[in-house]
Amino acid sequence: HLLGDFFTSVSRFLLICTLAVASRAEVAEEEDVLVLKKSNLEEALKAHPNILVEFYAPWCGHCKALGPEFAKAAGTLKAEGSAVRLGKVDATEETELAQEYGVRGYPTIKFFKGGEKESPKEYSAGRQADDIVNWLKKRTGPAVDTLAEVTEAESLIADNEVAVIGFFKDANSADAKAYEKAAETTDDIPFAITSDDAIFSKYEVSKDSVILFKKFDEGRNTFDGELTKENLLAFVKSNQLPLVIEFTEQTAPKIFGGEIKSHILMFLPKTAPDFQDKMDQFKKAAEGFKGQILFIFIDSDVDDNQRILEFFGLKKEECPAIRLITLEDEMTKYRPESETITAEAIIGFCKLFIEGKLKPHLMSQDIPEDWDNTPVKILVGKNFEEIAFHPSKNVFIEFYAPWCGHCKQLTPIWEKLGEKYKDSADIIVAKMDSTANEIESVKVHSFPTLKFFPAGDERIVIDYNGERTLEGFTKFLESGGKEGGAPAGDDDDDLDAEVRSQLRDSFTHFAKAVQLKHSCSLIKKDS
Repeated sequence: HLLGDFFTSVSRFLLICTLAVASRAEVAEEEDVLVLKKSNLEEALKAHPNILVEFYAPWCGHCKALGPEFAKAAGTLKAEGSAVRLGKVDATEETELAQEYGVRGYPTIKFFKGGEKESPKEYSAGRQADDIVNWLKKRTGPAVDTLAEVTEAESLIADNEVAVIGFFKDANSADAKAYEKAAETTDDIPFAITSDDAIFSKYEVSKDSVILFKKFDEGRNTFDGELTKENLLAFVKSNQLPLVIEFTEQTAPKIFGGEIKSHILMFLPKTAPDFQDKMDQFKKAAEGFKGQILFIFIDSDVDDNQRILEFFGLKKEECPAIRLITLEDEMTKYRPESETITAEAIIGFCKLFIEGKLKPHLMSQDIPEDWDNTPVKILVGKNFEEIAFHPSKNVFIEFYAPWCGHCKQLTPIWEKLGEKYKDSADIIVAKMDSTANEIESVKVHSFPTLKFFPAGDERIVIDYNGERTLEGFTKFLESGGKEGGAPAGDDDDDLDAEVRSQLRDSFTHFAKAVQLKHSCSLIKKDS
C-alpha cells in the first residue's frame, strides 16, 4: 500500500508539472504576435517581460488596417533577436481584461514593461511598422545608438524613413549631452551618434554637426544654431515630415501629434488630370512656411475621407479646394477668397493668416423655405442668431450630427417635444446640423448637445444635463431651464460611449473630427 501511495503521489506530481508546463506553452502565436488572454497574460509576462499589446475587435476596420504593420513590427523585432514581443487581445472575447485596462475603443495599444501587469504605458507613436519598432527601442534600449562603422550608418539611414545622426569628435562634450537629452524625448525617430572619422568622411562632415537624413524632399537637413535640447527638438519636428504630407490612417498621428498647430489642407482627387501640377504648386508654396504651417494633401475621392470633407462643408464635386485650420483649444477655419490653386495664391493666403488679417470662415447652409413649417424648427448658421436669441422666446435647441447614432435615437423624443410645444407662444423647439453650420457664440464638442436660450436680452445659454426623455425635457422647459440644466461651460463630460471613444485620441477639435476614421467604438459598430 505504501508503495502504491508513493507511485500515486509521483504520478500526480508529474501530472501537475506537465499541466504547468503545458499552461506556459499555451501562449500561441499568429504571425509572430502572441495571442493573449486573461488566462495567459501573467505567464506571457513572465516569459517576455516587455510586451506591446493591441486590444482589438475582429470587426474593426482600423484594427484590420493595423494588423499587417503590427505583425511586420513583431517579425522585425523577433528577427533582430529582441527580447521585446508584440501581443494581441480580442477585447470582444476578453471583456474582463479589456475593462481592467480601460479599453474604450479599438485599437487600444499598451506597453507592459518589466513583467509588470499594473499601469502599462499608452502607446503614442504612429501605426506603421517602423514607428512601432522605433518607439519600442526607445522604451527598452539606449536613446542613442553608437555608430562605429560606415556600414552601420548606411544601414540606419537605409532602414528608416527618417534618422538623425550626431557627429561629435568628443562623445562626452556638452553638445553631445544636449543631443542625447533631445533623443530621450523623441519616440518615433532613431537617433545615433558617431566619432568615427570614416563616417565623418562618408557624409562629408568636417566639424561637429547634427544631420537629419530622410527619404523625401531634400534628403538631409543640417542643424544650424545653438545646440540645445529645445533647439534640436524644434529642428527635428520641422524637418521630419515631408513638405506636403498626405493624410492617411498611418500619417494621422504624426500630423496631429506634432508641434505645428496651423494646417493648410488641399482637397484634390488623385485621378485629376492636373493632379501633379497642383501638387507641385502646393509643394512650392510650402517651402516658405516650414515650422509654421503644415501642408496636408487629402485625396477627395477616398471614401474614408468624406467625413473630413463634410467637416469643412465641402462636397466631392467642389474639389479641388483649399482650407486652413488652427488646432488650438478652439479650432478656427479659414477659406481663401479665390479658389485658384497656384503657389502665388497659396503663399499670399498663408501670409495673411500669419499676419492675423484673415477672418474665420463659419459654415452655414441656406435657410430652408420650410424651416418653421414643422413642430421642430430647422436652424442654420444664417438664421441662428435671430431665433436663438429672440428676446421674447425660450428656445431649446438640439445640435446634432446626421451620422450620430445617439442623435438618431433621440429624434422621435425630440419630435414629440416639438409637437407638445408647437402652439406655445413663447417656447420654440429646434435643431441644427452642427456638421454643416457653425456659430461663433456656441461651441459644440459632442453630439447630441442640447442648449436652452431663455427669453431676454442677456444672451444667456444653459446646457441641458438631465435625462433625455420627454418627461425630463418637459420639466426642464416648465422650470425655465432650472431642473436639469447647468450654466453653459459647466461640461460634465457626459459624452455617449460612441462619441467618447471616437474622440479619445483627440489632439484638437479637428483631430477629434477626423479621428472618427481612426478608432472604433465599444458599442455596436452600426450605431
